Amino acid sequence: MIGEVSSVKFKCRNILFTTIVSLLFLILSSCSSSETVTTSSSQEVEISSDSSQPSLEIAVKEVEPVVPEVEPVLPVTVLDHAGNTVIINSVERIIPLDGSVAEVVFALNLGKNVVATDRSATWPPEASELPQIGYQRSLLAEPIAGFTPTILIGTDIAGPEKTLDDLRRLGYPVVIVPSESKIQGPAEKIRAVAKALGVPNRGEILAATLESTIAANTQFIDEQKRPVVAALYIRGTGTQLVLGRNSATHWLINAAGGKNIADILDIDQYKTITAESLLRAEPDILLVPSAGLDSVGGIDGLLEVGGISQTPAGINRAVLAYDDQLLLGNGPRTGDLLEQLVADFQAILAQIKNN
Repeated sequence: MIGEVSSVKFKCRNILFTTIVSLLFLILSSCSSSETVTTSSSQEVEISSDSSQPSLEIAVKEVEPVVPEVEPVLPVTVLDHAGNTVIINSVERIIPLDGSVAEVVFALNLGKNVVATDRSATWPPEASELPQIGYQRSLLAEPIAGFTPTILIGTDIAGPEKTLDDLRRLGYPVVIVPSESKIQGPAEKIRAVAKALGVPNRGEILAATLESTIAANTQFIDEQKRPVVAALYIRGTGTQLVLGRNSATHWLINAAGGKNIADILDIDQYKTITAESLLRAEPDILLVPSAGLDSVGGIDGLLEVGGISQTPAGINRAVLAYDDQLLLGNGPRTGDLLEQLVADFQAILAQIKNN
């Protein structure tokens, strides 16, 4: 009896299996020799079973290229980084309130419209040759208003706030753009400046190129193999600081393959240089703005600053100096700076290894 039941079950399974196979064959046979499938992006993909035809044909939609504006598209309304809604009707007379913004304006091919800059604008050379309105942190409304600007653009460093409020009350559009000390910061600044000036496409092209350069040069190295790098801000004997995580140098050092002393010493803003802290962190490389290095008489003078001469960097004279605006500005040349930092870090490490 048990054998008969098993036999019946086996026969049923056979019949069921045969039925399923037959149905599948009929379904496949009823399909045409080619099928058209619509993908999630609404592109048509043709799959052909005819051996005389390509097995896969994909109709790819072309991406529209970003076309730079011939002239600024105005008026434009922006919500700036300070939370203010600003209407810009003209960009004929631009005043950048700091050097990095001035550099962006020139990179957007609107340098001819800049009528004045602050003292920190050192690049491009034509920016430094323009009349100056003072220093970005200590601006006065009267000299700025004397240039009858149609737009003022700065970062949150610009001030004091009373001066900016006075300029707004006088009817001058004041736009504050982001200047975050992070890897995305330079591109964000470029896009914000470009939008305020009515040339967002020019900004997108510039920002995308910069992002590509940064991505191509960012280093991924084991923590143990990274040189310890200290970014210093020096102004003679009066100002001698270790820069922290909130400086643009922080992400640059990490991206270039270094280990930042700010992380070792837990510094966010900045800290006065002391022999104790430097000897504890043991930096292999010192990174300084060139004007700061000049202010203490070059490398020899820098080695006299608290404890530096006793560090590995001091012993090997491993000091890298770059233009102040380039190093600290987080501007449109930052990708090129990163590429240079990578090469310089590697050269110093090779030199130390050979000594």
